[in-house]
Amino acid sequence: MIKYVSHKRGQFILEAGQDFEHSDIIWIDLFDPTAEEMAKVEDVFGIELFTPQESEEIESSSKFVESDTEIGINMNFLRIENGNHSNDPVSFILKKDILITQRAYEYKTFSDAYQKIRYIKPKNGIDIFLTLLEIRIDFDADHIENITDRITKISKDLVKDNDPERELLLKISAFQESTIAIRENIVEKQRILSASLKSKFFEKENLQTLQVMIKDVGSLLDHTSFNFERLEFMQNTFLGLVNMEQNRVIKIFTVVTVIFMPPTLIASMYGMNFQFMPELDESWGYPMALVLMVLSSILTLLFFKRKKWL
Repeated sequence: MIKYVSHKRGQFILEAGQDFEHSDIIWIDLFDPTAEEMAKVEDVFGIELFTPQESEEIESSSKFVESDTEIGINMNFLRIENGNHSNDPVSFILKKDILITQRAYEYKTFSDAYQKIRYIKPKNGIDIFLTLLEIRIDFDADHIENITDRITKISKDLVKDNDPERELLLKISAFQESTIAIRENIVEKQRILSASLKSKFFEKENLQTLQVMIKDVGSLLDHTSFNFERLEFMQNTFLGLVNMEQNRVIKIFTVVTVIFMPPTLIASMYGMNFQFMPELDESWGYPMALVLMVLSSILTLLFFKRKKWL
């Protein structure tokens, strides 16, 4: 699908289709385009769109490419589906004040940009590109804030839960994966913003906007680092609580075993088949053996309590 924004008679008009005029357009948005639609845009604007393989390149040189007439940018957008995070490529081409975007998925960032254009009144495609980045950075900030709140809730559950379960550890691991995905996405934005600052295509007022966004991205990176450290601390706390619980169980078994060792020793002694054991012939022999067993267990228990092992 081809969507495009044109500036006609002081108004910004959003339309769709392949019937467009080059002179009025400031933004072409290719959403899951067909080969015919891509060929149309390449022919009208004299450009070469990114292939899926080029969009997914991870080298820094493939993320920001600048020539004398245009800038090509490949940026990953964070997408959340069924609770899983994935980074999917979105391509940008800036040429002669026109922005061309190329994407495979629907993002709220673009629909928000369509609405925002009507009152910010961008002069060209560069302004729209910066608007998309600003909206995306705001999305990242909201997403990080949401994850921070959920991490706080898990932290409270961890403190209250005397018997931490495996499900809690899985939640912590899932948030670690999410935080890593967000951090990778933000670091990439930081590199692209830094490269844009050096570009000759951006005017002085654009550079000021870029510098503000770089500061915002830097603060988001600090926040993600804090979240990751917090999750790592929670994971260590969880494992420590599990070890303490295991030690407590082992301690109980050890104490029980030691308490029954003296009675076992007494029973073993009177179980020996020696001929001269006078107590075996006495009526008080059996009660005496029972008393010795109970008394030895009680004395052992009192010894443990005195040593504060219980």
